[in-house]
Amino acid sequence: MTIKEKTIQLIDELKATCAAYGMGNDGNEYKIITQVFLYKFLNDKFGYELKNAKSEIATRIKNADKWESAYAALSDEKRKLLQCSLSPDVPILEPYHLISHLWNQQSKGDFDTIFDNTMTDIAEKNAAIFSTQTTDNTKIPLFETLTHFVTDTAHRAAFARALVDKLVNFSFEAAFQEHYDFFASIFEYLIKDYNTAGGGKYAEYYTPHAIATIMARLLVGDNADLHSQECYDPSAGTGTLLMALSHQIGEERCTIFSQDISQRSNKMLKLNLLLNGLVSSLDYAIQGDTLVSPYHKSDDGQSLRQFDFVVSNPPFKMDFSATQEKLAAQPARFWAGVPNVPPKTKEKMPIYTCFIQHVLNSLKKTGKGAIVIPTGFITAKIGIEKRILTKIVDEHWVYGCVSMPSNVFATTGTNVSVLFFDKSATADKVILIDASKLGEEYQEGNNQKKRLRDDEVDLIVSTFRECKAVDDFSVAVTYDEIKEKGYSLSAGQYFDIKIDYVDITEEEFTARMDSYRQTLTEQFAESHRLEEEIMRQLDSLKFNANIQ
Repeated sequence: MTIKEKTIQLIDELKATCAAYGMGNDGNEYKIITQVFLYKFLNDKFGYELKNAKSEIATRIKNADKWESAYAALSDEKRKLLQCSLSPDVPILEPYHLISHLWNQQSKGDFDTIFDNTMTDIAEKNAAIFSTQTTDNTKIPLFETLTHFVTDTAHRAAFARALVDKLVNFSFEAAFQEHYDFFASIFEYLIKDYNTAGGGKYAEYYTPHAIATIMARLLVGDNADLHSQECYDPSAGTGTLLMALSHQIGEERCTIFSQDISQRSNKMLKLNLLLNGLVSSLDYAIQGDTLVSPYHKSDDGQSLRQFDFVVSNPPFKMDFSATQEKLAAQPARFWAGVPNVPPKTKEKMPIYTCFIQHVLNSLKKTGKGAIVIPTGFITAKIGIEKRILTKIVDEHWVYGCVSMPSNVFATTGTNVSVLFFDKSATADKVILIDASKLGEEYQEGNNQKKRLRDDEVDLIVSTFRECKAVDDFSVAVTYDEIKEKGYSLSAGQYFDIKIDYVDITEEEFTARMDSYRQTLTEQFAESHRLEEEIMRQLDSLKFNANIQ
């Protein structure tokens, strides 16, 4: 089996263990799966870095039959010396933190307590680097206790043993030579069950890998010579957009800033950052409401911090009624307005319009950004949506729009498009692409979905970059042309209407016209029949009402 197949098998076994102890599809299952998976990853990462450190002690450990035993046999002084030689992005583990040590403790009756204490002790000893925080500066530790999620206390120790049994015979070492593409697919598989149950909820949207790749490639380009770039996502979710963006720039050449209101997403984002070697960005991964309390500020502590790249896949509709007044009290920040709360369907509040404004406010004067929005936005005629469209066209900030196939998101039937911004306003034309006819259909559970194939991703990227017009697919238009079309960013409204002329005989023409007349006659007759039937039913209802 390949390392990818083995890793997927481990994920399946962990999920099966949770199900066996009554937590299949439980609301806390994702915490157990993601934290245990991360614990194993960090355990193996620590061992890998330990054995490859440049010192005589490390060489002895590498050549030992069991590196864990050799590490545990070191004196405290030598162990500290070895730990200090490791990179700051490697967690420091003591011998009693290692999975092999836990394995040897399994016979103890309080093994669930031993297991939980091991996890929390690792978190405490690595809190300075490996924790995230909230907008109130509360530290969120790397790990938390897990066995208490098993409601039957008599089964908690057995549950902890079952988890360790799955970990002890697996190793991540072969994966440490892999890069972004490997961990992106593993992460997607790991969390796939946890981005459908809460479909449509804030920050639980999962951006498909293909769309994240398109956004990153179009914002950054290939082989861009960039350094010290700051990237931001105000609705980061699980971090898919940021991972694609950082990979396109180069993980070592950028710093990731993020914020998201969801506790679930924050835990998964933390895992994603660690898998992709972005430990230094953990300190900038903030949990909290971005719209009410944006955490990332400029040096004056008041105005928003501005970034080189901003990406976002915000909620399209959600009940933000509790904070609507606070947002509406910030007219300078939300210059196009804040949507009203629908009286009966609060969850249909188009809160994404606030995120569009926040993304634009968060871009440097030379910054670039991209945001996923409902396709209906790009042809808006009134309200906040129209005011935003007018602004981004008049200022020449928008330089592209790609309309995606339907059902690319598993949890929403909303058709989506991606807007691309450039605050430098240097583009002469806007490239509009209608990719709605692309993609292959597939079934995932009860959901009918579509996904873009690699060659289709390449087609979108090359067409966009070349600003190329392709029949019924793309068009490059000036800002004046967009204004003439009522500020529409829908590619289809700019396509040429083509009429095919076919030579036919007089007899063929007469026959076709007779057929059209016959069809119309039949349709009119059917409409009259339906009208009479409706009137009869109405008369019957009135008669029955009068009798009662």
